[in-house]
Amino acid sequence: MKKIAILLFAVLFVESSYAQSQNRHSILVPDIQDFISLKCDFHMHTVFSDGSVWPDVRVEEAFLEGLDAIAITDHIEYLPHKKDVSTDHNRPYEIAKFAADAAGILLIQGTEITRGMPPGHLNALFISDANPIDTANYLDALSVAKEQGAFIFWNHPGWLPQAREGIKWYDEHSRLLEAGIINGIEIVNYNEWYPEAFKWCVEKNLTMMSNSDIHESLSSFNEKNEQELRPMTLVFAQEKSPEGIKEALFGGRTVAWFKGKVIGKEVYVRSLAEESLFLEETHFKNNNTEFRKLINKSDFHFYMERNGEEFHLKPRGEMIVTGSVDHPDYEFKITNFITENGELNIIL
Repeated sequence: MKKIAILLFAVLFVESSYAQSQNRHSILVPDIQDFISLKCDFHMHTVFSDGSVWPDVRVEEAFLEGLDAIAITDHIEYLPHKKDVSTDHNRPYEIAKFAADAAGILLIQGTEITRGMPPGHLNALFISDANPIDTANYLDALSVAKEQGAFIFWNHPGWLPQAREGIKWYDEHSRLLEAGIINGIEIVNYNEWYPEAFKWCVEKNLTMMSNSDIHESLSSFNEKNEQELRPMTLVFAQEKSPEGIKEALFGGRTVAWFKGKVIGKEVYVRSLAEESLFLEETHFKNNNTEFRKLINKSDFHFYMERNGEEFHLKPRGEMIVTGSVDHPDYEFKITNFITENGELNIIL
């Protein structure tokens, strides 16, 4: 009874600590097309492989930065701290789960299968037991992950130590794709984005992923990379749950958000822009010119072009735009919103 009371006190204390936090960053991303927009990072490391922080620190960082879901994906094969921590590959998830539940962060169980090219490094999400995935043959490892219902994606295909011949699609990746083993690719990893991988996702109907692959602390990561927020995968889910995320990932409903860029299929990128931007009715006229307020209801940056003029609409910002009273034209090119058709053109 005493142990139960102590555990209950610990749970209430942790939940209270998160609830009272005044430092959490609220990220404004609109919901689209009857889906919930979830802010996610599905690639990160802890001291249980080659990271520098404890698993529950990853939860705290995600909470403070305003994320909805994360996956800790420690390497199976590379354990430089194994003299100091458990070699049970499930321990990072078990440790982080308590804090994630208290913080309201969805924690996806995952692992990284780390091999040379091809096929390179692969992350498996939604697994139930990482230990049997630790096998010598990577095909056996992928098979075990798939038997557990895993969503598997190829990590950082353009990372130089892995892609010494340049970013390249190998025959092995075709075989994995045909077998239904590989489901997505990181088009963004850490501080890089890979346009070629973006094209592969479009051509081969693979899900686009954007993740931090963070090893150091979040403060060091953001300072080193001089960015406001880590890379994120925006997931458009039917519900806010691990099951909802899993269904959305297998359905390809994602967009990459990285250093101001919003990258993905136009069907989702356009919806994000349309739900973020609001053009007020005319509130001032001068001869044949009308003046209207353009409002950004999101935390996206909008780098735009219109009638040969370039301008920047900041997150949660607003600006005055003009048009002809008789023939109003409010068409914009958004140069940092990137789709399979290039930069996004939108009429408001």
